[in-house]
Amino acid sequence: MIDENLIAPCGMNCSLCVSYQFMKGDLNQKGFHKKYCPGCNPRGLHCLFMGDHCELLRNGRVRFCFECANYPCKRLKVLDSRYRKKYRMSMIENLTVIQEQGLQTFLDQQETRWQCAICGGLICCHNGLCLHCDLEKIIQNKKYRKNMESEIGNA
Repeated sequence: MIDENLIAPCGMNCSLCVSYQFMKGDLNQKGFHKKYCPGCNPRGLHCLFMGDHCELLRNGRVRFCFECANYPCKRLKVLDSRYRKKYRMSMIENLTVIQEQGLQTFLDQQETRWQCAICGGLICCHNGLCLHCDLEKIIQNKKYRKNMESEIGNA
């Protein structure tokens, strides 16, 4: 079950993020070198990407961007466009579901959409892989490794 606190103000489901999933599985212990992230809300900064540029988010006066009179702002539109093109997901569509159908409906939809067909865990939105079932594929991806020659056998 996805924790509602892992839904960022911009509509990002942080539980699908590669940095969150690497942290949750503590994959750096297996020789990776990925920066960990506990999610936008749990880290206490309200939002890393948007919060630096939005006083309402920075001060915790809104939970979701759609609560702002400037929604969707230019920064959110840029983020949304990048995620649509690179990862086939939309922050603005996510926020629309939350706003119109409620957070629980959104969480239920996310569980279904991003569920791994093999283990039932969550697929990472950034690479389309399940970090449990596809660990070997991830090991082969050089951008996640650090001196893994001796550790591949331990993975």
